[in-house]
Amino acid sequence: MLDWLKEWFLEISRQVVVAPVYWAAPLMVVVGALDSSLLSLPEVNDYITVARVANNPLEVYYFPLFPALGSVLGCLVLYRIARRGEQFISKRFHPQHLNRVKELYRKWGLLALVIPALLPPPMPFKIFVAAAGVMNYPMGRFTLVIMLARLARYYFWGILAYFFRNEVRRMIDWLGEHVLEVLGILLGLALMILLVRWATARLRRPAVKGKTQISFSD
Repeated sequence: MLDWLKEWFLEISRQVVVAPVYWAAPLMVVVGALDSSLLSLPEVNDYITVARVANNPLEVYYFPLFPALGSVLGCLVLYRIARRGEQFISKRFHPQHLNRVKELYRKWGLLALVIPALLPPPMPFKIFVAAAGVMNYPMGRFTLVIMLARLARYYFWGILAYFFRNEVRRMIDWLGEHVLEVLGILLGLALMILLVRWATARLRRPAVKGKTQISFSD
């Protein structure tokens, strides 16, 4: 249902890298907001920030502000949705995972949000945002934590791209020439992970059944 939105989103992402800064900045805010709320395209903000700074080194001082701001706005949308209705959030996230995240919040407070906000995938992030809304954490503190963590993350990538911009540009050119091969490898890895998880689940079932039978016989 959201395929057209994802295509539009990807096209905007491509435009952000090459557009003049007066267009790229608001577009980057839109991309960041969508990625942190409705859509999920892992690391797209990191990639755009790296590509943008590598091609426009002087923008390292201010461009990472825009994905951080967009991410904060998107997180606030998800936070507000979660605050109004936990039932909607339970449909998107597994209740068991949501309960586990709630326990982390009870133990660490909003500090539990810092590491997921700093680290890229596969570290889960949106479930922590949703849990903060469900548990009615203060919006002001929530916003401050997200903003500081996202600024640290995107400025890290921006500074890295500034110092290694020639290597980044070469890598982007190489990816453009070998995009089909890269996609094939990624799909193959994803399939392997799914197969390993399926095989592991199948192997665990007999063991669980065996334990159950022993307990009944006792």
